[in-house]
Amino acid sequence: MARTLPDGTLCVIVSDGAGSAPFGGQGASLVCRTMARHLAEWFANSAEMPEEERVLDWLDDVRDTLSAIAKKREVTRRQFAATMALLAVRGEELVAAQVGDSSIVGRATGAWEAICWPDSGELASTTYFVTDDPEVRLNFVRGPLVQDGFAVFSDGIEMIALKHAELRPHPGFFDPMMRPVDAAGGSGKLTELSNALGRYLDGPAVCDRTDDDKTLVLVSGA
Repeated sequence: MARTLPDGTLCVIVSDGAGSAPFGGQGASLVCRTMARHLAEWFANSAEMPEEERVLDWLDDVRDTLSAIAKKREVTRRQFAATMALLAVRGEELVAAQVGDSSIVGRATGAWEAICWPDSGELASTTYFVTDDPEVRLNFVRGPLVQDGFAVFSDGIEMIALKHAELRPHPGFFDPMMRPVDAAGGSGKLTELSNALGRYLDGPAVCDRTDDDKTLVLVSGA
């Protein structure tokens, strides 16, 4: 999910349901809808960026809602497990919040740097989820806006988008991706480029290297 609010605030939310969770996709959808609503309400009533405690309150709302849904279905909240990556940019500030192995990277003075690196679990092929007990594990960043481009993405493309040995984004992946976005006129969703990106992510060049769900949101302010 990506949208620009009436005051010009950019909000991006990516959530990926756990492959082992029967209702992970529904959990991811609820994460996006609930966090988007809280962001819109916050920025409609506040001139400040939200603090970490506020984002945790919003995640508690997500968790309470999922618990209520799980109780009605006679299942556990864990069966709705999903990760989250959230980016908000307003004026000269940004807020980034992450739960799990989704990622947020930014481009500053032509170089790509990680804002939120994938947060993997203690065991191989594990991570953290919004539904975890007893509390959610949140990575939170608030700081000045120095970037002119961003990418927010799920773990399905991290093996081709990140250099894990160097703990940095792979410019050979992001630079070609961003050129047409930088060059595009107008604002909002670029439908033609979005369709082309979807075809690429669903093509053999990517699918031969990963079978996970692939979500990628590119934002250019150049």
